[in-house]
Amino acid sequence: MRAALLILLGLAIGVIGTSRVMNALAARNPMPKAVMHTMGYHMGELKQALKAQKCDAATIQHHLLRLQSTATDIQPTFGIADKAFVDDANQLQTRLQQATVSAPATCEALAAALKPVGETCQSCHQKYR
Repeated sequence: MRAALLILLGLAIGVIGTSRVMNALAARNPMPKAVMHTMGYHMGELKQALKAQKCDAATIQHHLLRLQSTATDIQPTFGIADKAFVDDANQLQTRLQQATVSAPATCEALAAALKPVGETCQSCHQKYR
């Protein structure tokens, strides 16, 4: 009985300790997650505008500029020196710059501008998630 209680106590302490260590490791660098959440927010706003067919040129440009700005933080934030990752990050920046320069003012133009950006995001997420 005593041995069973000690084993149970040891398991409980182990689970609590493991949980705390995992939480500490997960919280060590919140920046990569923050960058992805920020990009997700702006991309979501653009997709919502498409879905609602309310594509205001100023709002579109604002979100595209924010996406472009945030995309420059991907490589230094994640700190991955893999050539394929760097190439994907650069490709995303290029496609966002093209989308921003094209200054889509209609929903059709926005959909066309977002298509290559979405493809680049999807490609990277499939490789690195």
